[in-house]
Amino acid sequence: MSHTALLTIAVAGVAALLLLILRARVQPFVALVVVSIGVALAAGVPAADLVKTIEEGMGATLGHIATIIALGAMIGRVIELSGGAHAFAHSLIEKFGSRRTPLALTVAGFVLGIPVFFEVGLIILMPIAYGVARTARKPLLVYALPMGAAMLTVHAFLPPHPGAVAVAEAIGASQGLVLMMGIPITALVVLTGYLVSRRLTRREYPMDPAVHAEVYGEPETGGGTVPAPADTGSAPSGDGRATAVLNRTVSSGSEVRPPSFGMVLALIVTPILLILVGTIGQNILAEGSGLRAVLTVLGAPMVALLIDVVLCGFFLGARRGWDRSRIAEVMGSALPPVAMVILVAGAGGVFGKVLVASGIGDAIADVLEHTGLPVLLLAFLTSLALRAAQGSATVALITTAGILTPLLHRADLSTSHLSLVALAMGAGALALSHINDAGYWMFTKLAGLDVAAGLRTWTVLTTVMGCAGFALTAALWPLV
Repeated sequence: MSHTALLTIAVAGVAALLLLILRARVQPFVALVVVSIGVALAAGVPAADLVKTIEEGMGATLGHIATIIALGAMIGRVIELSGGAHAFAHSLIEKFGSRRTPLALTVAGFVLGIPVFFEVGLIILMPIAYGVARTARKPLLVYALPMGAAMLTVHAFLPPHPGAVAVAEAIGASQGLVLMMGIPITALVVLTGYLVSRRLTRREYPMDPAVHAEVYGEPETGGGTVPAPADTGSAPSGDGRATAVLNRTVSSGSEVRPPSFGMVLALIVTPILLILVGTIGQNILAEGSGLRAVLTVLGAPMVALLIDVVLCGFFLGARRGWDRSRIAEVMGSALPPVAMVILVAGAGGVFGKVLVASGIGDAIADVLEHTGLPVLLLAFLTSLALRAAQGSATVALITTAGILTPLLHRADLSTSHLSLVALAMGAGALALSHINDAGYWMFTKLAGLDVAAGLRTWTVLTTVMGCAGFALTAALWPLV
C-alpha cells in the first residue's frame, strides 16, 4: 500500500478517535480499541493477525506500566487517608509564613503531586486554599491557581503518572533519567507558573456566589471582590494563620496525631531516590559488579515503588494504629479509580502496535523526517495539538508516543535524548488546558470561575508553563 494511502488511513483514524471521544462521548479506552481495529483492517493487517496484534500491543504496554501506576496510586492513597497530605501542606504554610503562603501551597502542590493524582490532589489541597483565603481575606485564586498548575505540571511530566510512564516505555526512554532531568525542569516550570500567576491574579475575577459563600462564609458582595476583614487591627502572624487554618480544615476522623512533615517528605522522596541511584549505578559501575546488580534491582521503578508501599503501610498505617485489614482496605481503594487509566494506557499501546504492524508508522516517519523539524519540536507540537484537540493529557501523551515511536527509533537517539523527548511530550500535554479538559472544569468549578475567567487564567497559565517546559528541554538537548 502506498504512503499516501497509509497516511490517509492514519489521519482518518485520528479524526475518528477525536470524534468518538468529543462528539459521541465514547470512553477513551473503547474509542482507542475501536479505532485501532478499524485502522488495522483498513491498512491491510491480515484478519488472522488482528487479535494477536491487539494482544501484543496491550500486553507489552501493561506488562510494564500497570504495576507502576497501581503502586503509585496506593502510595498516594495512604498518604491521603493518613492525613499526611494535609499535615505536609500546613507544615509548609507555617515554615514559609503568611506573606509566602501562595508559594508554600505551590511547593505543596509540586511535592504532593508526585505520588497523588491531579484530581485527588486538587480535592485534598483546595480546602486548605479555601481556609487560607478566608483567614487572609484575599482572593482564592492567589493561592489556588499556582497550586493547581503545579500539580498538573507533575501529572504531565513525571512518573509514576500514567502518561509519563507509558511514554517512557513506548519510546524506550529511561524512567530514571526522566526523573533525573524532569524533576529540576518541572521545578523551574512550577516556579515560572508561580511568578506568572502572581501577575494574572493582580486583577479580580467574578466568583461563583456559592463558592464565595463557602470560602468566605458570607454571600458575595458583587464583582468578585473579597470581603474586607472584620477586624481592622493587626493581622495574625503566619504561624497563627496556619494554625487557625489547620484547626479548621484538617479532619482526619481520628485522634491520632497526623504524620510529621519529615515523614511524609521522606516517603515521597524514597522511590525517587531509589530509581535515581539505580540509574546512576547502571551508568558508572562496571557490568558484572555485585553492587550494580543490587542497585539495578532496587532502582527498578516497580521495586522502588513496592518498597515505598511497604514503608507507607508501616509508618503511616501500622505505627499509627491501623490494623492489617485497614491497611489492605486503604490500598485496595486506590485501585478502582486507576483501573480505567491503566486500560487507556494499554489501549494506547494497541494503537501504537497497529501503527507499526500496518506500516503506517514508517509512512508517518518518512513524512515527519522530510519536514526538517527537530524530533524534540515534533514531539512537543504533536502532543500539544492532541492535547488541544481532545483534552486528556494522558491520551495526548500515549497517542503521540504511538505516532512518533517509529521516527524516534529511526533517528537512533541516545537514552538521554529519548528521555528529553518524553519530557517535551509532557510539556505539550501540559499546555492548552481548556473547555474540553476535565481538569479545566474541575479547577474552575472549585475556584468559582466562569468559562471566560478560566480561559484567561488557567488556560493561559498552563500554556505558558508548557512552553517554558519545552524551552528547558530544548536548552538541555545539546548538553546530554
